[in-house]
Amino acid sequence: MTDEPGAPLDPGAPLDPGAPLDPGARWERRPWLERIGLAGVALLFATLFALVAAGSWAGGDAFLAIMAGIGSLMTVWVGLMTLLRG
Repeated sequence: MTDEPGAPLDPGAPLDPGAPLDPGARWERRPWLERIGLAGVALLFATLFALVAAGSWAGGDAFLAIMAGIGSLMTVWVGLMTLLRG
């Protein structure tokens, strides 16, 4: 690794967790296609969590149903944030 800001990383070099962040690094938004795809994956997982919640509630396991429902809501939230913030 070099100490120059913006220098490419050597894939074989060990990373130093104490090294300061590169002030020259830029943050870029994800492309729309990638954001829509990630939101779709989040929606798929949210649906699966909701199915687990419904099945658990029908089976009488309220704790698992509540936890799966919370997981479903959180996954929808993250999918929306991915779509909106990028």
